[in-house]
Amino acid sequence: MKKILLIISFIIFHSQIFSQFFDLNQQEALLLGGIGVTYIDQTAYMSLHFQPEFEFSNIGIGIDLTLNFNDQGIRTEEWEDVSDYLSILRYFRYGRKYDPVYFRVGALDYATLGHGTIIYMYNNRASYDARQIGAEFDLDFNYFGIETVYSNFLQAGILGVRAYVRPLQFTTLATVPIIGGFEIGASYSEDFNNNSGIVSGGLDENGDFQATENIGRTTIYGFDLELPIIKGSTFELDLFYDYVQIHNFGTGQTLGALLNFSTGVLDIKAKFERRFNDDDYLPSYFNPLYEIDRFSYDAETDSVRSKVQLLYPDGEVGKGYYGGLLIDIFHLFKILGSYERLDLYPKSGRLHLSADISPKDGSFIARGAYDKVGLHNVGEIFTLDDRSFLYAEVGYKPIPFLIVSILYKWNFAPVRDNGGMIIGYETQTRVEPRVSLAYPFSLSGSNP
Repeated sequence: MKKILLIISFIIFHSQIFSQFFDLNQQEALLLGGIGVTYIDQTAYMSLHFQPEFEFSNIGIGIDLTLNFNDQGIRTEEWEDVSDYLSILRYFRYGRKYDPVYFRVGALDYATLGHGTIIYMYNNRASYDARQIGAEFDLDFNYFGIETVYSNFLQAGILGVRAYVRPLQFTTLATVPIIGGFEIGASYSEDFNNNSGIVSGGLDENGDFQATENIGRTTIYGFDLELPIIKGSTFELDLFYDYVQIHNFGTGQTLGALLNFSTGVLDIKAKFERRFNDDDYLPSYFNPLYEIDRFSYDAETDSVRSKVQLLYPDGEVGKGYYGGLLIDIFHLFKILGSYERLDLYPKSGRLHLSADISPKDGSFIARGAYDKVGLHNVGEIFTLDDRSFLYAEVGYKPIPFLIVSILYKWNFAPVRDNGGMIIGYETQTRVEPRVSLAYPFSLSGSNP
């Protein structure tokens, strides 16, 4: 019997923390593919998917080939740029984040630099029609190390670098509890995209966008301190302080705590921050929806909306807070939630939720992710608009490896001017009923 079976799986345009149906161990693989019907903004397409994943020792490889077509032919919006073809290799990875050596190229799964006060859970594929090829590269030599992020190799994108040192590791105090692990870091991030500093502009006589005010690249830098208070096999507690400066704008300071509790049955990770901000400063500037928020032009109103405009205050910003919690029970039930808000800025709320309830031997699956920015009140959480991003899938397994499910996505499609430049994004819905097959197997020769 051939080992290659097909599955209808995620169309992983939105990088999620829980991206695999099965958690692969070393020397394992999951061959995926399938066929279904996708409704994109109420237009029906047949969909073909081939999305295998492989785990060779410390090396991981993921493929994502998706074709949507109807009687008019293949949907061309997904194959307009070179990056769309290169994105068939969804990722190549060596190691995992926080390993001594970590490298990843392709889709970035919620990339974070340091404590996340500059780059936090950044996603370079908020639109499946405008996929990017990015990379992360980290080295940790115990005494010192470096973290790097780059968002888009085929166009100018976001570069983030954090270098850190544990100075007492060079002395006889290296083994002393608490102070021995003291860490000092310095970070630099810059968005090299030409649109990152646009404040105003409009269309010229040829229908191409021209900026009338562009303040240039967005540059952010800072330093941080981290002190591990408790380091045990079950419980860890770290305290940290970050100072960040947005060039030509304001500064922000953050006091925070990281907690990690793990028993093998129950894993809990928590993070809390208290933030002290200037009025012309925003914490975690490069966040999950930054690619959408960076710049957009509305031809109907002849107006520009950009992230950098938010740095020009219309009132007092002041202090803020952030809280995040991840709960993992038996690696079968996983839920992550985070919320942040500025005390005196009423439309500053940011919410992220993601969950995965898909046990390998269970009879059902339920998984999803939701991001919302600019929250003013609780009621807005339940409203989908241009500040929202949603993925949800529920399904049933009548027999092992066979999945019947329905998938819903609220995401974004790029809007281009006459010259082909992306000048914004508009909301897009995708609904897909699917029947799937999934077959994991061992690369060492013994099948499950």
